Amino acid sequence: MDEGASLGRFNEVVLPHLSAALSLARWITGNTSDAEDVVQEACLNAFNGMASYDGGNAKAWLLTIVRRTSYRWLSQNRKPVEKAVGDLTDLEEATTLSGANINPKLNPETNYLANASVAALEAAITTLPEPFRETLVLRDINELSYREIATMIEVPMGTVMSRLARARSLLKTELEKSR
Repeated sequence: MDEGASLGRFNEVVLPHLSAALSLARWITGNTSDAEDVVQEACLNAFNGMASYDGGNAKAWLLTIVRRTSYRWLSQNRKPVEKAVGDLTDLEEATTLSGANINPKLNPETNYLANASVAALEAAITTLPEPFRETLVLRDINELSYREIATMIEVPMGTVMSRLARARSLLKTELEKSR
């Protein structure tokens, strides 16, 4: 595949999913700056691997590359005990990017509660153990199928389902504590 064809295919396959890629990288690395570095490296990997893309779910293909790149980046750039899960700056930014802003049709109290709910949910997700958080983010935020997640993280589909159930249960408990 020549460079022009690769670039065209890259634009079709990868670019529509950059937001999801950045979101996943942010959840894994714990902050936006590191996530941007990871996504840049993942995009280079995706471009170089365009010939290996055989069709199918482009989002799942790209997120697999982002996931692998994220963990490789973490192993090279952070000590294992320093692995971050997020910080308040990221939560504020994610809340803003997710559209949880001021709605002029709602009164100030309702706007505050809506934004607080998004922030509380994001904060609760960051408390989940990594395998549960990753599964929850891939399924409920990135909307990948159980089969796609199982293939991506190289575990049986039953493990994906049990991790997701456990993640949702832990999330519910965490959210109830914050009320």
